[in-house]
Amino acid sequence: MAHPDKSNALLDITDVLLQVYLKIDTVSNPEALVNRLANYIYSVGFGKIHLTKDEEHLLIDLGAFGQRAGWNGVYRGDYTAKADFFNYADPHKYARN
Repeated sequence: MAHPDKSNALLDITDVLLQVYLKIDTVSNPEALVNRLANYIYSVGFGKIHLTKDEEHLLIDLGAFGQRAGWNGVYRGDYTAKADFFNYADPHKYARN
């Protein structure tokens, strides 16, 4: 989805979205991954990007799905650490390359 905002925060979120998209079908606990994604978007984008109403609703839906992860989604790392979504062996490091 095209977005007029091209801030670093939005580019970082786009990179993380790509990683989640590539991994969602292969991870053992997709709810925890989605929970980390939603928390990452909230923490990195808070006050830095403007979301439309539709985008806000999608983010709320992601957060609701991620709540199924329970405690597993809570302790798995720093919500602002983009590197937590990447693996050194990943051929696709960043969406903007």
